[in-house]
Amino acid sequence: MSLIEVDNVSKTFWRHRGRKLLRHTIADLFRARGDEHYFYALRDITFQVNKGESVALVGANGAGKSTMLSVVTGLARPTTGTVRVNGRVAALLELGSGFHPDLSGRENVFVNAALLGLSEQETQDRFDAIVDFSGVREFIDQPTRTYSSGMLVRLAFAVAVHVNPAILIVDEVLAVGDAEFQDKCLRKIAEMRANGTTMLCVTHSAKTVLQLCDRAIWLDHGRMILDGSSSWVMKAYTDYTENPQKGLPHLARQQADTRQSAVR
Repeated sequence: MSLIEVDNVSKTFWRHRGRKLLRHTIADLFRARGDEHYFYALRDITFQVNKGESVALVGANGAGKSTMLSVVTGLARPTTGTVRVNGRVAALLELGSGFHPDLSGRENVFVNAALLGLSEQETQDRFDAIVDFSGVREFIDQPTRTYSSGMLVRLAFAVAVHVNPAILIVDEVLAVGDAEFQDKCLRKIAEMRANGTTMLCVTHSAKTVLQLCDRAIWLDHGRMILDGSSSWVMKAYTDYTENPQKGLPHLARQQADTRQSAVR
């Protein structure tokens, strides 16, 4: 059963050409925009994530990984194509996203849990577990504007993993925090995976991909290069980064040949 279905998705953004006179800006609104004025963050991306799978999006900065997560979570609409998500989603896309700096940690826990679909009673039942996991109990009634970045991400992660999501979406937040907390996060994700949680993540850590993910999808300048087992994709990606002279088109053809062989 597919919990995430991405079908031929493209996402474009308008290229800004710097400051203009007001009359030129108004004229642009009525002028047809040629393709050269658009930037493709994603181009013709298709993949599915099945129930219980853990999939990593890998690639260099600017490859379209975070844009893909934004499209999947509904924070951005695809320019073309469709995205279908089936099940409760807990997303960690930006450090402390959704936290109001003037609210206390306690209040932010209840607000964020409500946004993720929990009732007030369900949040109350899980509150101690959330706070204990985050390790910020001493400061839980202080405004979150007084929190360090590490405290914010610990509390945000603790809320997300305690709402029992069908799908956990994570964008590189595990890179924040000390080694002890990172290990705690990895253990919690492994536990969630064992209980059937589906995960889609962005990471630059090959170790994390190989440790936590069944599959990896390699993106480059908005295009999908490879989609396959994490070990196969990470080897190809590492080989390319170490020897770019190989060229991406060769790898793309290799993937197409592999798919055709599978169909036959």
